[in-house]
Amino acid sequence: MAVPPTQPIRAVAAEPTGLARALRAPSALDVVLGMLVAVTLPLAIVALPNTISVVSALLPRDISPIGMMRAHGLALPATVLTVPLAALAVRRRRAAPILVAGLALLAVADAAGGYAGSALLVGVLRVLHGIGAGLVVPATLAAVCERSPLLRALWCAVLAVSLLAAQALALWPLDEVRSWRVALQPYPMLTGVALVLAAAYFVLRLRDDGTRRPGGAWRSDGTREPGDTRGRGRLLMAVVPAAGIAALALGSTYDWSPGLLLVAATLSIAALFGVASAAVSGGADGRASAYTVLVIGVVVLPTAAQVTNVELGGLGGPGLSGLWPAFVVAGVAAVIAALAVSRLGDAVMSTAAASGMAVVVAGLCAVEVLLPSSDGLALVFPLALLAVGAAVALTSALRPSGTEAALFALSLFFPGVLSGFLLGSGVQFIILRGAGTPEALVDAFVEALYRWALVGGGLVIVVIVLGAFLVRRSPASVSGVPRPSAPDPFPDSASEASDSSRPGTAGTTETPMAPGGVIHDGEPSAVRVPGASSEDGEREMGAETGRKEGGEPGGPRPGPKPRFEPVPEPGPKPWPRPERTGTMPVVPPPTPSPEDTDGPDRP
Repeated sequence: MAVPPTQPIRAVAAEPTGLARALRAPSALDVVLGMLVAVTLPLAIVALPNTISVVSALLPRDISPIGMMRAHGLALPATVLTVPLAALAVRRRRAAPILVAGLALLAVADAAGGYAGSALLVGVLRVLHGIGAGLVVPATLAAVCERSPLLRALWCAVLAVSLLAAQALALWPLDEVRSWRVALQPYPMLTGVALVLAAAYFVLRLRDDGTRRPGGAWRSDGTREPGDTRGRGRLLMAVVPAAGIAALALGSTYDWSPGLLLVAATLSIAALFGVASAAVSGGADGRASAYTVLVIGVVVLPTAAQVTNVELGGLGGPGLSGLWPAFVVAGVAAVIAALAVSRLGDAVMSTAAASGMAVVVAGLCAVEVLLPSSDGLALVFPLALLAVGAAVALTSALRPSGTEAALFALSLFFPGVLSGFLLGSGVQFIILRGAGTPEALVDAFVEALYRWALVGGGLVIVVIVLGAFLVRRSPASVSGVPRPSAPDPFPDSASEASDSSRPGTAGTTETPMAPGGVIHDGEPSAVRVPGASSEDGEREMGAETGRKEGGEPGGPRPGPKPRFEPVPEPGPKPWPRPERTGTMPVVPPPTPSPEDTDGPDRP
């Protein structure tokens, strides 16, 4: 009697308990990462606006206000230059140490801000702010791409809300301050909290088993998985327009004319769209996604900054205290919308992205209709539309993208923000130069906001039309996900059930098959032959026997009939699909016997 071999006994490790079990749980890592995203993204974006002019009256007499404004405005150009390089770094290293390094730079700049006494030192500290923010944002994006799609949707929603509230968050600590240095360290306590969360995430990431998740880029042994070899070239290509736009932003502070500023900003935006068209992966769908991320960067933060400035108390608005209810409602709505969109399939992502941009256009129209307003509740509608539209558009654009494609889009996002500020400033300068009285100045600010909303809305509509045109021209893919060009050799059970209704498969039966048709216990194994009955198999075997015995095909053959069906010739015919339970056995297709002298080409 055959005795099956004894299976080796495997030692089962005891489950960790207490703190060790909590540290190893993937849910704990996701919770800490979600909290880290909610804290660090606003902290990074709030470092970008230039708010030193609000406290210019508190500056010492030996410090030039113009020089201080130039120095304080270095944060955004530094971020623009850092993001592509940080994206390259997170492709080769894990995101956790880069995230900790970025937050450490922000903490150092905040701590040293209390000792600044010159424009040169302010410029150095603001560059550190920009570099820290440029490290934090790509690192958090790479971190959430390794986890669940819900975390990526949360990242998109928090980024959209941060863009909307960045100007208000930057101005909030400057209300009734007695030192201009507060502009250099607006939220030092929040930076400390972010560092603690980053340290916890770093420890959890080290203790995690490293299993690659959907969208991840690491093997279980800690090595990098091979990705797109052109990803590095695309990220390096994004450095070129980033450097050019940063140089234009610095040069524009030296008394450029409004017309020249408008031309420079328009050329910058056109160059960014050109880079997105030339270097993006994923074909036309990938270009549409990159265009969506880029236009959200160009429009949302410059619009929100102008809305916040117009609604300040000095210009007749409700002030910052009256704006916070609208920001809270808009933030909650953006998170809910992003999480809902993340549960949709990839096939509708292009439509969802276009819908999100359409909501942004509706928000810009609401800005023209409802602003200015002395009631903060009136701002709920336009701000909620802007936040929800941006969150949906970003989530839909980045959802089907891989990590490298998302990082490339982010590398274009911040140059788009800087170009949007340049374009908005050019529009403002053209309108403000004719204002001679305080009342005319207020009217000019409102008129500039209206003109900018018109320009931004038109740009978003152009991207919607362009994206729809590109998607229509690429029927072979949906939202950057290629469709399979060949059928699955192992179809699902539902497709197997419908095989009986296809031509040539009626009446087929399926019996267990042994590998290679080996005879077990004296009985030959049977093989399913699509489109052939058992009688056809017997006739074919009779023809083969007749040929080998020198008789005519189809002649009588001596001996009993074999009780098995013939093995078909190798070809594209379907074969039985093994059960997908446990480890699927590999069953090679039967090959002609080497003892068959007729060979595979016999008639």
